[in-house]
Amino acid sequence: MIKIGEHISLPDFPLLLAPMEDVSDPPFRAVCKDHGADLMYTEFISSEGLIRDAIKSRKKLDIFDYEKPVGIQIFGGDEESLSLAAKIVDVTNPDLLDINFGCPVKKVALKGAGAGVLKDVDLMVRLTDAVVKSTSLPVTVKTRLGWDDNNRNIEEVAERLQDVGIKALAIHGRTRAQMYKGEADWTLIAKVKNNPRIKIPIFGNGDIDSPEKALDYKNRFGVDGIMIGRAAIGYPWIFNEIKHFVQTGTHLPAPTIEDRVAVCKKHLHKSFEWKGPKVGIFEMRRHYTNYLKGMPGIKDYRYKLVTLDTVEEIDAVLDEIVLKYAGYTFEKTPIELINYHEKCPVT
Repeated sequence: MIKIGEHISLPDFPLLLAPMEDVSDPPFRAVCKDHGADLMYTEFISSEGLIRDAIKSRKKLDIFDYEKPVGIQIFGGDEESLSLAAKIVDVTNPDLLDINFGCPVKKVALKGAGAGVLKDVDLMVRLTDAVVKSTSLPVTVKTRLGWDDNNRNIEEVAERLQDVGIKALAIHGRTRAQMYKGEADWTLIAKVKNNPRIKIPIFGNGDIDSPEKALDYKNRFGVDGIMIGRAAIGYPWIFNEIKHFVQTGTHLPAPTIEDRVAVCKKHLHKSFEWKGPKVGIFEMRRHYTNYLKGMPGIKDYRYKLVTLDTVEEIDAVLDEIVLKYAGYTFEKTPIELINYHEKCPVT
């Protein structure tokens, strides 16, 4: 069992859903929870936005009982703003509060927030200390190896953040300069985990796209759990597939067309409920390609899905797809780790 603070208990080797801007909203989290995510986080929320009572920032505070345990993630580069934001988050009663020190996009990092804070570890410590002192919630952090290859300071960062009171640390195996290029390097994550001074859970993140890789990284790097982000987009089955493989060494059957359409429908209906008919249906359009990837002749159906304007019409097309592709066997192909930041609204 993995403990985060006094009250959060997770199974051995838990699988976490990464906080992804414009992705990890309640509809997406709902389907990931259904398929094995042990701990989830909201999209990151600007501390300045919360203080200004910006509608979009406030909306991201929405969490639901069926998601628990769930954390709310905030970002910012100012102690007072982060402290005030932490107090606002406290009222919404999540299980934990997470600080984003890892977002690499320019409009965040170059303003001294997200991964930008990695350039100033003293500031990172002060910001974290301010948040810890402003909330009754367990505080966790998600960050990267460092700013660039000349400043891979995660070992120092981990010790100092633990010293000011964080209860868990998730580390993405790239620097800010790398963005999502190249291969994630988990060797420094392992060094943090193996540091005898480190007593908090250490979660690894970066490039996990198969059950085999998850088990290999578990054994090689010794992390307490894994945070999965891009591999879950359009494929929430990744969580249960990894759990099954870690426990048994065998693979679960691939999701059928019925499975894919059922998840797609739930995602659509949750999006409709949470965002409303217009925005909910519009923002769901980008997900159909991922759920229906690899199916021959699916283009015409996909065109219908992204042009229809009611849930009833979309459901009818999805039902047609089930009938058309009944018995279709999906080939086991590598999960494509898309760069969701390319269309991220904060870039």
